[in-house]
Amino acid sequence: MLYYAAVFFLIAIIAAVFGFSGIAAGAAGIGKFLFFVFVVIFLISLIVGIGSHRRRS
Repeated sequence: MLYYAAVFFLIAIIAAVFGFSGIAAGAAGIGKFLFFVFVVIFLISLIVGIGSHRRRS
């Protein structure tokens, strides 16, 4: 998922260089959304992993 966020940010940068501001804004928005979804999923996985590790001990 982090890969797709990086791809959309790259598309946004390229579109901005060529003057396609609407496409750049859309790609940047999608990239930002995917990045935050990745962070939330990472934090949930981290909390679940720590919780399951404490139960084993």
